[in-house]
Amino acid sequence: MKILWAAAAAVFAAVAAVPGQAETYPSRPVTMVVPFAAGGTTDVLARIIAEAMGKELGQNVIIENIGGAGGRTGTERVVRSAPDGQTILFGNMGPMAASKALFADTRYDPRTDLKPIGIVADVPMVLAASKKSGVADLKSFLDKIKAEGGKISFGSDGYGATSDMAPTLLLHLTKLKATVVPYRGAGPAIQDLMGGFVDGVIDQTATLLPLHQAGSVTALAVSGEGRLAQAPDVPTFKEAGLPAFNMTVWNALAVPKDTPPAIVDKLVAALDKSLSSEFVKKRFDDLAVPVPPATMRGPAPLGKLVTAEVDRWADVFKDVPKQ
Repeated sequence: MKILWAAAAAVFAAVAAVPGQAETYPSRPVTMVVPFAAGGTTDVLARIIAEAMGKELGQNVIIENIGGAGGRTGTERVVRSAPDGQTILFGNMGPMAASKALFADTRYDPRTDLKPIGIVADVPMVLAASKKSGVADLKSFLDKIKAEGGKISFGSDGYGATSDMAPTLLLHLTKLKATVVPYRGAGPAIQDLMGGFVDGVIDQTATLLPLHQAGSVTALAVSGEGRLAQAPDVPTFKEAGLPAFNMTVWNALAVPKDTPPAIVDKLVAALDKSLSSEFVKKRFDDLAVPVPPATMRGPAPLGKLVTAEVDRWADVFKDVPKQ
């Protein structure tokens, strides 16, 4: 009987502690898990948001990069973590949606095992070629792939990541064949792009446009409806002759499913204020990353997006064997 009373008291204490925990949250630094290696777009955007949210929350937000398995390793780390708001995910449409269609052994469901905080950005994609490839436009690059086939290589964040999905989609649309080389994150892949060890990378604007502007790589095309003010010399895929390629990448924040609503509310408010700050607007604008409008912020729009994207990519990859 004493054991039962002790167990009941422990449960009551845990339940009673939640409101107090939410009131004082966060009482220590928060860990923001980026499920990719440092140096990629998701990592770059996460560091900007972490700095801004840290000011809003009154605690440091520390980035922890956990790469591997196309972002699933880091995402699962968050899914399995304590639902106390101390560990949050800064992910994207790869591990937060497409992984369900690409992997047979995904041990979480992004629709039910994560609680959405909000969309951070929906970013255009850039196809960039190495200087050593000798190409200066999309047509020349596609002609090179057609002529040399599997000898031409794309670097990617890793199987299932957005920079892996992008060349797969491009090759599907053009009915061409090339080699996609998976890395543990965009950073290492882009290092090899600059070194000429891979011929191309398709990644988000925040990563590739600064390198194009610095002359380290050659941007051939950008997704979206129009050219970017930050890179007016880079044509859209439509202008370059491939209008069907119009892939953009959404990035978002989420927490474990059982995180208390009061803590979720604090994170939602901190993200909203951060996205409205001049600091984030300026940093995002420099990287050609649009800030989501107020109507697209918060848990509800992200929850709907995750569900829709799981279905969308399941259809896109329905004929591709799961890894």
